Amino acid sequence: MASMAAVETEAEPAVNLPVEPARHWANYRRLSSILPSSNAFLAARPFERAPWLAVAFLAGIASWLELDGPWQWMALLAACAAVAALALTIPREGSLDYVRLALLSLALMVAAGCVTAWSKSALVGKSGVGHPTFGWVEGRILDRQEESARGRVRLLIDARMEGVPGAVRVRVNLPLAQDRPGLAEGATVRLRARLMPPAPPMLPGGYDFARAAWFQGLAATGSVVGPVDVLAPPEGGGLLRRWRQHLADHIRARLAGSPGSIAAALASGDRGSIAPTDEDAMRDAGLTHLLSISGLHVSAVIAAVYFLTVRLFALFPFVALRVRLPIVAAAAGALAGIAYTLLTGSEVPTVRSCIGALLVLAALALGRDPLSLRMLAVAAFFVMVFWPEAVFGPSFQMSFASVIAIIAFHGSAPAKRFLAARDEGVPLRLGRHLVMLLATGVVIELALMPIGLFHFHRAGIYGAAANVIAIPLTTFVTMPLIALALALDVVGAGGPAWWLTGKSLELLLWLAHVTAGQPGAVTLMPSMPPWMFALFVAGGLWLALWTGTVRLWGFVPAAVAALVFATMRPPDILVSGDGRHVGITGEGAELLVLRQTRGDYTRENLLEMAGMEGDVRPLDTWPGAACNGDFCRITLERGGRSFAVLMARGQDLVAINELQRACAAADIVIADRRLPRTCLPRMLKADRALLARTGGLAIDLAAGTVRTVAETQGHHGWYRWRATRRPEAAPSPASTDQ
Repeated sequence: MASMAAVETEAEPAVNLPVEPARHWANYRRLSSILPSSNAFLAARPFERAPWLAVAFLAGIASWLELDGPWQWMALLAACAAVAALALTIPREGSLDYVRLALLSLALMVAAGCVTAWSKSALVGKSGVGHPTFGWVEGRILDRQEESARGRVRLLIDARMEGVPGAVRVRVNLPLAQDRPGLAEGATVRLRARLMPPAPPMLPGGYDFARAAWFQGLAATGSVVGPVDVLAPPEGGGLLRRWRQHLADHIRARLAGSPGSIAAALASGDRGSIAPTDEDAMRDAGLTHLLSISGLHVSAVIAAVYFLTVRLFALFPFVALRVRLPIVAAAAGALAGIAYTLLTGSEVPTVRSCIGALLVLAALALGRDPLSLRMLAVAAFFVMVFWPEAVFGPSFQMSFASVIAIIAFHGSAPAKRFLAARDEGVPLRLGRHLVMLLATGVVIELALMPIGLFHFHRAGIYGAAANVIAIPLTTFVTMPLIALALALDVVGAGGPAWWLTGKSLELLLWLAHVTAGQPGAVTLMPSMPPWMFALFVAGGLWLALWTGTVRLWGFVPAAVAALVFATMRPPDILVSGDGRHVGITGEGAELLVLRQTRGDYTRENLLEMAGMEGDVRPLDTWPGAACNGDFCRITLERGGRSFAVLMARGQDLVAINELQRACAAADIVIADRRLPRTCLPRMLKADRALLARTGGLAIDLAAGTVRTVAETQGHHGWYRWRATRRPEAAPSPASTDQ
């Protein structure tokens, strides 16, 4: 025993080490235990690998967007290569198999996602015209969309323009009164148009049309001025488009008013004749997804054909005993889904939905679980490989978030126990299914709420209840009635079916208007920062893709994001990228604006970014502001101090001495023109020179922060501002003299 004690004493020299080496040794031991602990964590919990690979691929695409430019993208790829190389050094046989596979596969998928987005941008991206222009456009019409509710026709033209080398794509609006029969897809036209480059976000967090146009190859948008000359008629083709237009016209002729417009949208994808008031009501009620052909509509068509095919062939024993009916029904459903997708215009969201539905049919034909996270991951991979830019948009995010929520919720242990078979009457069983349907709607609404707040800055609180009625009504009543009415029209007997269709759509519109009209039906919030949205997404994916109690950790990042977001204040001052439009919050229930606008675009953008409802109020009518023909001045009390804000509103020359004194007395000066060097405000000079580099601004006076449009763009091809992208936090007069 004594000898053993001596040996043990000799084997513990670390006890006599100095404090600092001992601390390093303890840190090393902790680090060395991370990999085995992680491997044990993964080994003890069953999970699907495919969804996590899809998440890593998505993270690579998102990283490409969020990182500034090529050097950062290459650094990300190098980091992924280093992680993969590290994973390859782990022995194949041992206690770290799960960690080795996870590190290797996730690193490769992140890199693949970044490369995919980078490659797609380089292949299809087209820079917009350099500046607003007015001139002749000549080319072939690629697409035509009639929007009768807005009194216009939209033409997408593969054109040549004066002063622009090569062929470019432009989209122009033609007044409906100037429309003529020859303006169809495939026709060659010549017209004069007022064109603008695709617009970047007006304010930080706003809709980025320039990015969407980049991936569409769109160089300019504008309006037609004067008549349009048809140089050559359509060269064949266009048959499907003519059928689609004829179908929409036929439905609107059989069913008048808003019901006819919505029925035409459901059957042909033509939304142009839906009244804006009805669209707004559907949006505020959380039902706008019913107006665009999406996974719901494609799935309803395929499911109906699948069900009818199985039932029909089951009536013939000779066929049923010799043919695998699921395969036949799946083939029929696939043909119906493809035909419906082509008929409704083959828009990218519809194609994505069709692909997902076809994968479900393949799973049914093979006897696999059609609604699984693995199958959803395959569909997401397919979409992201061909349309990586879809990851940035709300359509992709909402589609997959809703399906993930459904699968995860119904696959959870509490939901399975609640729906488990038991000895009970029909009313109780139906009641449980109704409760589960409502609970599913609430779960979907919660899953979609962060996406709606991030992209649209609004969230509805009654959408779940409205969808519980609207989705079954549209899927099981309205769409079958439209199909029945069209079939009966062949023999001229569709009148009763069209009457019933109209009543079902009137009920849908009534539900939308009633829901949207309730107090608090829509909540507007300020713009959500990307990092906060990432927390919501990370928490939701963790909650959905794990099983057992470990999934509850997904509530932590989501709860943190929710708490921070709930305490966010709207910006005090909003400045558009051209400096012409300024919005001021916190001075009452209305948003104060420097200038009134004739259109709704600017007003709605200012209200959305401010998280405010209602209307705007001109600054020169506000008692606390002093305005003349050249400037408006207002003093804002924020964070315990006063801020004097001076805003230019005229175009006349101002005496240099007066301007210098006015600038010196102001903390912030905002102007849509370049101000002289002698204009030195105490904090910030946001004139044309600065705004040309930063884009729109969102200024928080109490926090002393300034958010810019340019800081969210990076060095991507669709954005033109390349200089300093963020004004200094509290610049001195010398630093603001740009």
